[in-house]
Amino acid sequence: MTNINEELSQTAVLVGLDLPDGTNFEKSIREMKDLAEAVGIKVVMTATQSLPVQNTATYIGSGKVEEIRALVDELSPNLVLFDNSLSPIQLRNLSKELDCEILDRTQLILRIFSVRARTREAKLQVESAELAYFLPRLVGLRTKLGRQGGTSGSMSNKGQGETQIELDRRHIEHRMAQLRRELSTVEQERATQRKRRAASGIPKIALVGYTNAGKSTIMNAMLSKYSTDVMDEKSVFEKDMLFATLDTSVRKIDPGQGRKAFLLSDTVGFISNLPTTLIKAFRSTLEEVKYADMLLLVSDLSDPEYRENLRVTEETLFEIGAGDIPRIYVYNKADLASDPDINVMHDPTREESSRENIYTPDPKNRKELHSSDSRRITISAKKKADIERLVDEIEDAVNSGRVECDMLIPYADGRVLDALKKNSSLTIEGYDEKGTKIHVFCTKADFNRYNEYVVM
Repeated sequence: MTNINEELSQTAVLVGLDLPDGTNFEKSIREMKDLAEAVGIKVVMTATQSLPVQNTATYIGSGKVEEIRALVDELSPNLVLFDNSLSPIQLRNLSKELDCEILDRTQLILRIFSVRARTREAKLQVESAELAYFLPRLVGLRTKLGRQGGTSGSMSNKGQGETQIELDRRHIEHRMAQLRRELSTVEQERATQRKRRAASGIPKIALVGYTNAGKSTIMNAMLSKYSTDVMDEKSVFEKDMLFATLDTSVRKIDPGQGRKAFLLSDTVGFISNLPTTLIKAFRSTLEEVKYADMLLLVSDLSDPEYRENLRVTEETLFEIGAGDIPRIYVYNKADLASDPDINVMHDPTREESSRENIYTPDPKNRKELHSSDSRRITISAKKKADIERLVDEIEDAVNSGRVECDMLIPYADGRVLDALKKNSSLTIEGYDEKGTKIHVFCTKADFNRYNEYVVM
């Protein structure tokens, strides 16, 4: 794992390629600088180029490669950063031409994740993603290992032996197999935890959104207001930086005053061009989102690109299989926003405010990202009154999907009856030899979860 203190003295030249592919180039460059800063790397120079397509051999044009080489000779940076993922061939050629350590966007994000990983699960997931990225790029990253690694002495009659790269590849594949087994065990443990929480009948709410949108701040604000436990023991890490939180944390929020308790999970943030290796490696963590009853999709209104960030978040949710989960759009940091429409959006007296659109989705998207009946609320997570409004909105959203029905709960399944009592309004109608008869007003999620007990 990279030590963040070792990164503080590093400098880098940032290289960006502007392609006519619809990508917001300026935003991509700003994010690369923020990502570098997140691990203490200082960008001392930015060089950009516009091309109709990227160069298959060196990503940028040959003339720009010479220009970057001159900058490396002049500034002596530790690193050259590239604002996109490089192919194995591009990485190999650029390493030779520039004679400097190169990090592309994927490697930089992986480095941040390596620094931030705290739990055993997160560390395993990051290592798995690193190896998945590293394996096809061995030649580009480790050219000096492309030598014969044969033995001598009594083993010399075995032949020349394998190249060092082949040995590295075999070692990586072996380690990846080990990680898959370990992660499978962790996934089973997480699945057991999810099953236990599902049996409790408490609604599961997941905070999702672009990195640094304020998800952890919202969770800590709710814990501060509604938890009776010591805050230091329950609060999650919170800092104004990209990917401050990697590990999924689940906390129980009990608002009281007749409102139902719910489980709130804080998840890893999303970012444009999030490496697919990370999405695959963090599958078990992201499944906490897939199994949520409702999502709080958090956006940072103070970011001029918040609409684009919301689109990226929606696309990522579809990619991980969570695109159809009911959600509340939570527009955070309204007190820092400069958008002139924010004052109108932030007016809690407007009854229709939780149903309005604030932008038109791209019709090319697979589904409308923000349908006309979507709930939304504009808040500042630092204001207790706004947190109260958000909890009320959650309560209203959970209750709006309630189903009224009759159930017969066998005596052997008393845990189901206990779960429904905690999360539903019910009346016991009677008892017979098969079990307890109840009339219940429950969430759609609980209705689907316990539909085998429904009496038609």
